Amino acid sequence: MPLHAITEVYGEAGLRDRFALELLELPADDRAQLEEALELAARLHADDRRVREPYLNHLLRVAIRIMRYYGIRDVDVLTAALLHDAVEDHPAELAGLPGSLGHQVLTDAAVAELARRFNPRMAELVRSVTNPEYDPERDKHEQYRAHVADSLDRDPWARVIKVSDFTDNGVGVIHTTYDKARSSAIKYRPLVPKLRELVGRPDTPLSLAAKDHILDQLDLAEERFAAILDD
Repeated sequence: MPLHAITEVYGEAGLRDRFALELLELPADDRAQLEEALELAARLHADDRRVREPYLNHLLRVAIRIMRYYGIRDVDVLTAALLHDAVEDHPAELAGLPGSLGHQVLTDAAVAELARRFNPRMAELVRSVTNPEYDPERDKHEQYRAHVADSLDRDPWARVIKVSDFTDNGVGVIHTTYDKARSSAIKYRPLVPKLRELVGRPDTPLSLAAKDHILDQLDLAEERFAAILDD
């Protein structure tokens, strides 16, 4: 059953059940780490929403997609998938510091806390998919796309997380309000060619079948962006 269909029919409880089923295939230590990561993500994002749904739904779909459709069982990658927005959205809460501290201070402290709780590799994966502080004098979407291209160019495993995140936002663009769908299409459409190129690289740690699946999903996302923006 498609992940957005699970969301529509069963909500967060259904996604949690699907996630638990995926975990049954993993060693006990890996399951424990992912359960801890899910608990932390649920706490940090408890009051966050994505228009019509709890934010946690998005994080669950990103992680489940990597396991089920990309065939990845690397526990650090899966943990980072669950926590990929934690540093960006809740650095002060994660680090246990006042929110008045500067962006870079909070980001570094939050990444350090993830390294302490889990391990440095996982924490650096989260850093790679965390957006920087934007220059208010420059176009925000252009800065976002430049950051994604640069960070993913350097970090092949971060590509796996970002492309699942992008798929959830892109293919899932029809599962939100029109205003949100339009703003997402404007933001994400120009990034599709770069993601195609990154996914196709030999050092991207995915099987050929997973890459083909992702390229099909990018095509579908682009079709949906076009339908929204070119109408």
